[in-house]
Amino acid sequence: MIRFEDVSVTYAGAAGPSVRGVDLEVPEGELVLLVGPSGVGKSTVLGAVSGLVPHFTGGTLRGRVTVAGRDTRTHKPRELADVVGTVGQDPLSHFVTDTVEDELAYGMESLGLPPAVMRRRVEETLDLLSLAELRDRPIATLSGGQQQRVAIGSVLTPHPRVLVLDEPTSALDPGAAEEVLAVLQRLVHDLGTTVLMAEHRLERVVQYADRLALLPAPGAPLTVGTPAEIMAVSPVYPPVVDLGRLAGWSPLPLTVRDARRRAGTLRERLTAAPPQPAAPTAPLPPAPVRPAPSPSPLTRLLRGRGPATAPPSAEAAVVESLAVRRGRVEALRRVGLTTWPGETIALMGRNGAGKSTLLAALVGLVEPTAGSVRVGGAAPHRTAPRDLVRRVGLVPQEPRDLLYADTVAAECAAADEDAGAAAGTCRALVSELLPDIADDTHPRDLSEGQRLALALAVVLTARPPLLLLDEPTRGLDYAAKARLVTVLRALAAEGHAIVLATHDVELAAELADRVVILADGEVVADGPTAEVVVASPSFAPQVAKVLAPEPWLTVAQVRRALA
Repeated sequence: MIRFEDVSVTYAGAAGPSVRGVDLEVPEGELVLLVGPSGVGKSTVLGAVSGLVPHFTGGTLRGRVTVAGRDTRTHKPRELADVVGTVGQDPLSHFVTDTVEDELAYGMESLGLPPAVMRRRVEETLDLLSLAELRDRPIATLSGGQQQRVAIGSVLTPHPRVLVLDEPTSALDPGAAEEVLAVLQRLVHDLGTTVLMAEHRLERVVQYADRLALLPAPGAPLTVGTPAEIMAVSPVYPPVVDLGRLAGWSPLPLTVRDARRRAGTLRERLTAAPPQPAAPTAPLPPAPVRPAPSPSPLTRLLRGRGPATAPPSAEAAVVESLAVRRGRVEALRRVGLTTWPGETIALMGRNGAGKSTLLAALVGLVEPTAGSVRVGGAAPHRTAPRDLVRRVGLVPQEPRDLLYADTVAAECAAADEDAGAAAGTCRALVSELLPDIADDTHPRDLSEGQRLALALAVVLTARPPLLLLDEPTRGLDYAAKARLVTVLRALAAEGHAIVLATHDVELAAELADRVVILADGEVVADGPTAEVVVASPSFAPQVAKVLAPEPWLTVAQVRRALA
């Protein structure tokens, strides 16, 4: 169904090919997962299937890519639309209509399908992806995860023979991700749909793949094999595989069930290890600053700067009985939350639960309908922007929303001016977070992880005591996520309070002191990370599921205990 024959792609101005010598054949009815670190060319490979590479992106494609017998060099994307359905990393770039139901129907209208067929398929897709209650909603009012499901639904309704998916579960909560993956399984096994997918959250998808295609480095040859074969040699792997490597299991487990069956001896060894210290229960006192055994470069860069305001003993933010209404939707109800300097909180919950709205209220983007929000003693929606940036900073789901200039240097100069910081302050942060990025680089030419790092540097220039991040690991591989964890730990050690809205249960387990779970706009759980996530089947990390009832959350904790 999909065939790559010695394919290389070189973009204008690049020093060498983004991908080189790719040979791959994906037969009908197979799900192939494309894996590898960020920046190795996975999106380029996916784009070559739909014809977006090179017809839309430019560059030179050598070799041959055929889909259902059609050569993508001679067939433009619109001539492949009846065969290939594509969902990229940014769902907003796909939408051409205003409401959910219209968006699901648009692709079929373009293909001239009969109205009766369109109506039936729209209803089927609404049910498949649990979108029925959103059918009349304007797309602009949906959460990022809801928009992701709509984008996936819009390519399912025309019933393409090939699906190309780039990070399809990155913005989805664990439950919604399982629903989408179950739909893909049904399409593959019941309808013979061919799926080629790239996904960094391997813990969610690796067990569903028939084969894995590994791109280990830029320009390196593609390696294809079974999931177990590729995970044994891959530089990127999920926590359950990491745990298997640590324990010396062979073959490596790909699922929690496989790992639990082999973990009896490991659990016995860990029983003798000292338990993880329990965090205090609410109400929480000011969180202690975590000592670092040796200062990181970022810590050294920030040392002496610290948060711009708020004495060490004061709360970073206090939310009391907060309610927010957005049109007909009551986004938040009776929410209470207090954050302390040096504390990291993970906000979790289903898509549409109110996480992004709570962050928006903390940064003054929405006004409370009832209740109050105080950040550094001030109401953020009534605080002048120039003063507010010294109290709280938000890195949104789409970091590009913060980036307006044509170069990295111009972004940094604007950040210094807005924050009233000394010239070069932002650029020094960027140099630490993004080594080897030239001043004249355009932000749109950066990878997702690089854009996140640039946006984080822009926000940190003002040294806000409260730092908010919305889905910060979206589009990041495991190595990039580890670097982000290091950066955020350094900031917490310097006294910054950090609030993360995330669906990444592994990030919460690694980083958060507390977890707050929202459901339908209300707080349904608030407590120490270990207590909250272990008690939740949906939000427990893989290691906790494997080693339960022992209180271990991450491979790093297990490694330290065994040492």
